[in-house]
Amino acid sequence: MQNTQLNRALSHTSTNPGKRLRPQLLQAAARATGNPVSEALAAAPAEAIELIHTYSLIHDDLPAMDDDDMRRGRPTLHVAFDEATAILVGDGLQAKAFELIASEEQLSAQQRIDLVACLAKAAGFEGMVGGQGLDIEATERTLSVEQLKNIHALKTGALITAALVMGGIVGQANPDQKHILKAVGDKIGLAFQIIDDVIDVRSDSTTLGKTAGKDAAAGKSTYVALMGLEAAEAAALALYQESVALIHDWGTEADSLRKLLARMVKRDS
Repeated sequence: MQNTQLNRALSHTSTNPGKRLRPQLLQAAARATGNPVSEALAAAPAEAIELIHTYSLIHDDLPAMDDDDMRRGRPTLHVAFDEATAILVGDGLQAKAFELIASEEQLSAQQRIDLVACLAKAAGFEGMVGGQGLDIEATERTLSVEQLKNIHALKTGALITAALVMGGIVGQANPDQKHILKAVGDKIGLAFQIIDDVIDVRSDSTTLGKTAGKDAAAGKSTYVALMGLEAAEAAALALYQESVALIHDWGTEADSLRKLLARMVKRDS
């Protein structure tokens, strides 16, 4: 790539990685199927879902969206560079994600098709983009808990569920395993977002690596505002317990997945 501005912006993004939760979930779900899955086989889909997540954060932070100036403890991309560069980097990361999957010859043609379809749906109008649109429309409105759940099932949960389902595709999960992985993703994705709202109240911007209290200040409904702090924490814990129960009879191959599910709700950032 010849454009040095884009190179510098990509370096800014790549040298400040996040938790890499979604790729870890994908890899853990692939192992949990009990079928032999090499790290190399899961590498391209895992990287792809992280690129989609990173692109979404870059675009979410733009002034036209959530308008934030800090992400992962550093200036957001449009602040460090400019809006046009941030938009282009996000666009490029999205395209690269699908290129990585389509080019991975260790995966079968059917696996590649299924992975692309799953990730595209989770990232698009029926997932992350659709949820972000609903979230913007909900600004300065008081939502019901069910309405808030619907928004976050799309905006946040869809990509978390996709990570688990994609892991199942890589691990050649049977139909029952795929169904369970999706159900686990739906539950833990919601728990993850509820805990985000709890942490947003309890932590400061330095700990979070992003602006604390941003949603409340912007007039957006949160689980804590609608349910109260203790009830929100209890709801997240219940969803976590339900997700773990779904894989209680899976073997030791699912241990890394169980540990990840616990980390998603027992965290402070």
